[in-house]
Amino acid sequence: MIPGYLTGQSSKGLISIKIFMKIKTGIKFIAILVCLYIPVQSNAWGVLGHRIIGQIADSYLTKKARKAVEAILGNETLAMGSNWPDFIRSDPAYKYLSNWHYVNIKQGMTQQQVVDLLEKDTATNAYTKINWLKTELKRKDIPVTDKQMYLRLLVHLVGDIHQPLHVGRPDDLGGNKIKVLWFNDPRNLHQIWDEVLVDFQQLSYTEYAAAINFTSKVQRSEWQEQPMSLWFFQSYQIAEQVYGDVKGTEEKLGYQYNFKYKATMETQLLKGGVRLAGILNDIFK
Repeated sequence: MIPGYLTGQSSKGLISIKIFMKIKTGIKFIAILVCLYIPVQSNAWGVLGHRIIGQIADSYLTKKARKAVEAILGNETLAMGSNWPDFIRSDPAYKYLSNWHYVNIKQGMTQQQVVDLLEKDTATNAYTKINWLKTELKRKDIPVTDKQMYLRLLVHLVGDIHQPLHVGRPDDLGGNKIKVLWFNDPRNLHQIWDEVLVDFQQLSYTEYAAAINFTSKVQRSEWQEQPMSLWFFQSYQIAEQVYGDVKGTEEKLGYQYNFKYKATMETQLLKGGVRLAGILNDIFK
């Protein structure tokens, strides 16, 4: 063995490791910069909220509806399929779905004004597209692949419109432009309702659904039989209250805000699940 051979190899190895670590550190730094630069896009209710609504809806499906849903989605549950419309946003081919997730309504409108606006609406938004999806899913002559997409969209959009700021104001994009602090974490008002409040409870979607899913038959019938325009108006009313509670830029929200709105948030999640089940039971009767 030549003296110093192993030592020389070891030195080269150490140099290589050092270079690798520098490259790795540089990549991490770039990744952090990219994350800071790219604006966060809010998705209604976030992953957890949509799954809670899907889980609740599943508990109220009729036998016929359940069989039809299983024929379309296979082993995929309503809960697990509920976030597909947000996940697919990364694909430019589905960019056209962006406007389907919300309806922006200016402040200060009465119930009748909101109802009239929606019933005359021809724009591409959550209200017109939920109605369109309901019609399409009743058809017998469309491929299963289309039905899969339409069902996932319907599950998601019904959830969306029960997040109050998806019936928010056009000038601030449903609260996306209103900067707040969650404790000391920079957020916007839309994000607080999309995911922060739900995630703050630290429950899985199955735990959360089980914790709030208590309704009477009378209550379910009442919620399901109300016209969809009223669902939107109820979210709009909550949104108006939410807007009124934020007085300034980067207002600090935390425990008190959670205490004030937790019950409202959970009622909206519950209504979303019950009403989604009502829609699916009607489509697949």
